[in-house]
Amino acid sequence: MEVMSPLDSIDSLLFSASRALCTPFAVFVQIQGYVICLLLAAGWAGAAYVRNREIRQMKKCMKDGNDFAFLSHDLHDLEHSKQIQLPGVTVVMPLKGFGEHNLHNWRTQLTSLYGGPLEFLFVVDSTEDPAYHAVSRLLLDFKDDVDARIIIAGPSTTCSQKIHNQLVGVEKMHKGSKYVLFLDDDVRLHPGSVGALTAEMEKRPEIFIQTGYPLDLPSGSLGSYCIYEYHMPCSMGFATGGRTFFLWGGCMMMHADDFRTDKHGVVSQLSDGGYSDDMTLAAIASAHKRLITSPPVAVFPHPLASDLTFSRYWNYLRKQTFVLESYTTYINWIMNRALFSVHCYLSWGFVAPYVMAIFHVMAALRFYFKNNVPQESALNPNGLILVACLVTCTAIELLSMWNLTRIEVRLCNMLSPEAPPLSLSAYNWCLVFVAMVVDNFLYPISAIRSHFSQSINWSGIRYHLRNGKIHKIERTMEKGKKFSDLAAKRLYVRKGAQSKISILGSLSRGLAHWRQPKKYDV
Repeated sequence: MEVMSPLDSIDSLLFSASRALCTPFAVFVQIQGYVICLLLAAGWAGAAYVRNREIRQMKKCMKDGNDFAFLSHDLHDLEHSKQIQLPGVTVVMPLKGFGEHNLHNWRTQLTSLYGGPLEFLFVVDSTEDPAYHAVSRLLLDFKDDVDARIIIAGPSTTCSQKIHNQLVGVEKMHKGSKYVLFLDDDVRLHPGSVGALTAEMEKRPEIFIQTGYPLDLPSGSLGSYCIYEYHMPCSMGFATGGRTFFLWGGCMMMHADDFRTDKHGVVSQLSDGGYSDDMTLAAIASAHKRLITSPPVAVFPHPLASDLTFSRYWNYLRKQTFVLESYTTYINWIMNRALFSVHCYLSWGFVAPYVMAIFHVMAALRFYFKNNVPQESALNPNGLILVACLVTCTAIELLSMWNLTRIEVRLCNMLSPEAPPLSLSAYNWCLVFVAMVVDNFLYPISAIRSHFSQSINWSGIRYHLRNGKIHKIERTMEKGKKFSDLAAKRLYVRKGAQSKISILGSLSRGLAHWRQPKKYDV
């Protein structure tokens, strides 16, 4: 009896695996992956159409003589008589730490070209937060040009620190404010963003929340591309040009009176064990059938940290999957479980065809480069047909993703004509493909771990959930990590350490000042 060599044994296993992956069930799994690719491509094509429609509208306005189309489609809306009638807006920015892009982001927020009364509230938990020193110096540069101040919120006890900072900011906002705009510190606003959001709220008073979404600018690392890929499928839900069921906590405009009167329990539900601001408010909107919209101009450049490591991406993914463990009602719990199950199923359903394709390709290579292949090891040609279908679907998907990114880059450049133009050439599409597979493979692992751990470390604070709400908060900042996940932000400073205000001052003074918005009349 002839003894097979180890290499022959491996070849036999490869050929057997390739044939097994051509059975009806395996073919169904692979076709399912192709369908997921094509559905993503179709969704991104629809989102690209909505964004491109806005570009065409802006170009038409510019052709008709409106050089300020990035502020308003109707030039008459920029007249003084219209501007003095604009409602008051309070911008609340909950801060934690100071990173490489924060200074520029804050400047884009402070230098909004909104013509109505506008105040900015930077909210930190303590003066030991590095953000406190950075913002203090920045506001000194603006002096009396803007209505902005820093608020010390203190540590949270019943909810996440971010929600606590937001609610304290709402308590301190000007009594004349009609709308409140919550912004994350990684949001890079366009000059007309506040005006566009406010105009839509005035036009449609039935809107409960207006939101937007970031356009990630990867820094070159695999971790940054994984975050870009993670956000892209969600982006199609925000590029509707109107009603949406999605909500991004980085940009939310709401009626100020909803917080003053605790309408629908927005304040009580957020403060009572709330972990995620956007998930909680989205659940309230769903329960009370309130309208959430996302205007087509609400897409914001989001540069990722230049040294964003893969471990920081993993920590970010853990925080994103952990939000599905928080809920306010039984219906909300069911929706989160459904989202959990569907997302995990689709993620691994997306990855499975690529794993199977590896076996098909390896078997084909061994078959064509090996002499005297036994009859029982004959290659099933259907395997390569399946691989060809996968390559085709992947190419269509990547092309659609590229097209949406290209259009959003162009739209951001038009909405911020004074800023250095963004470029699509910085994207590495080979890394985008790798990130697609890696991110979808890791998502179910992260989601399952979040489900069983019921605790998460967020910026040096560990939150423990019970029945969907925060019931225990541990502050381990001195023992925890010094940097956040996306922006390489320093989260705390040692007591007694002096802040490098002079460096921040030199950076901020080097940037040009734009026309400033009006302050509230006191």
